[in-house]
Amino acid sequence: MSYAARVPEGDTIFKTARNLRTVLVGRSIVRFDAPRLIGPRPRPGTRIDAVESRGKHLLVHFADGRVLHTHLQMSGTWHLYRHGERWRQPIQRARVVLEVDDGTVAVCFLAPVVEVLTEHDTRRPAAGLDRLGPDLCDAAPDLDAVLSRLERLDPTTEIAGALLDQQVASGIGNVYKSEVLFACGVHPSTPVSALDRDMRRRLYETASRLLRANLERARRTTVPQGLAVYGRAGRPCRRCGTLIRRRRQGPGARSTYWCATCQPFAPD
Repeated sequence: MSYAARVPEGDTIFKTARNLRTVLVGRSIVRFDAPRLIGPRPRPGTRIDAVESRGKHLLVHFADGRVLHTHLQMSGTWHLYRHGERWRQPIQRARVVLEVDDGTVAVCFLAPVVEVLTEHDTRRPAAGLDRLGPDLCDAAPDLDAVLSRLERLDPTTEIAGALLDQQVASGIGNVYKSEVLFACGVHPSTPVSALDRDMRRRLYETASRLLRANLERARRTTVPQGLAVYGRAGRPCRRCGTLIRRRRQGPGARSTYWCATCQPFAPD
């Protein structure tokens, strides 16, 4: 039995948490290894009370008040195995090994962020979790709060970068950024100030709808053929036939894909 989170967008983390929750909650730890972890860690016999996702963050809550916090970023992945089952990655890549009393082994590979917090810590600014915007994978995210947070950004911020800002709304990654902008006909370089409130709301409503639609799918899909623009640079737009463009954008030089015909640049 295994489960791997390969593309760390909000829907992936949500599904990872759901899979871990199914097999871990209510069980007691028999083994907890985290070779690079500094500080206290849960002891054998400690019960797991909850597993949750918050945007791209995954939290495992223990009965002793400790919380395992992992952020997978681009390299991390969680797998589930049975005791004695061969792992699909080498042990040197394991950042957390969590075995419970029925023989289930949850292994987190290559996560850049692995830490144990207290319940109090998760609400402190130092943890960063308190600053996250509403989770768009939730059934009814607070879009008014999202729009209020969006208004705090520099108005010249390009909308592609704003969508990735987890302090505005959590869960959108690079794939959904491009797909949402295509679905709404918005050019990725459009400044936030050029979008009226209705379009701003539509963008985040669309993001939430697409994220939630993929919570039950094994293969991420935003249009019947798969993805509309992401990863399709140089190929014809599924809607109009124009060749899809790609450029790196923002502080992290993240790839953005768009159709120049379906998403014309109109900053004013």
